[in-house]
Amino acid sequence: MSQATASRVLSRRPLLAAGGAVAGVLAGTLVLWAHYGTAVFFETIRAGFIACFG
Repeated sequence: MSQATASRVLSRRPLLAAGGAVAGVLAGTLVLWAHYGTAVFFETIRAGFIACFG
């Protein structure tokens, strides 16, 4: 592997990690929504915002 190829692979890692994190959050959101339903899900999110931002 050339140095240019290795450099491209290393520069993609943060982007892939960020994309994986976003995909994980979205997947978690969908699982919670499917499990708890919309009303409970939105109440949980609202309670979290109130707890954080008071």
